[in-house]
Amino acid sequence: MDVIELWNGRYACALQAALRLTNEAFASRLGVAPRTVATWHADAEVIPRADIQQLLDSALEAAPEAARHRFARLVEGAGDSRGTPPAAVPAQALRVAIAVVVRDDQVLLVCRRDDGAPGPTWQFPAGVVKPGTRPEATTVRETLDETGVHCTVRRPLGERLHPLTGVHCTYFLCEYLAGEATNRDTIENLDVTWVPRNALTRFIPTDTVFPPILAALEEST
Repeated sequence: MDVIELWNGRYACALQAALRLTNEAFASRLGVAPRTVATWHADAEVIPRADIQQLLDSALEAAPEAARHRFARLVEGAGDSRGTPPAAVPAQALRVAIAVVVRDDQVLLVCRRDDGAPGPTWQFPAGVVKPGTRPEATTVRETLDETGVHCTVRRPLGERLHPLTGVHCTYFLCEYLAGEATNRDTIENLDVTWVPRNALTRFIPTDTVFPPILAALEEST
């Protein structure tokens, strides 16, 4: 079968569907974070980085014949496999737990890798909530996995569909317990740091911050 000359979110999701893998299993197969797979479901036209393009190439080449046949059928009928996007592949329902971790007058942020962004992309630690897993547990676990920081959930801040990605987000205000902030996920992140709470909007645009987060950070510790 012809190779994919340029992978996008839709092609990646088609390969996932052909392999019949969950987000977490597909991420593990590729060696990327589940949030990367979630991004492909949220934006069919997103172009993965060059290193991930190679990972997708390898996954397609190594796929069993039956899976390669399913993949071909998913992309046929809506263009060829060299550049025209295939028909949309049904996305899994995605839910992401987001940790707003505070320590004194600071809040914890991670800088995501995003080759298409004009500058650094700072976000709160986050992770995809697996079926049957409580979002609070995901919040604590993903914060530790990404940053080396132990935290505990103080209270929920609410839920929304993210205005940029359309992913269902559940937010939690979390309290720092222990650990040095370090970048433990160098594939997905460039940096991890504590920033002053009153300087948050210098890192994340105000119009994309969930309003209850700003209200919570204005409260006294």
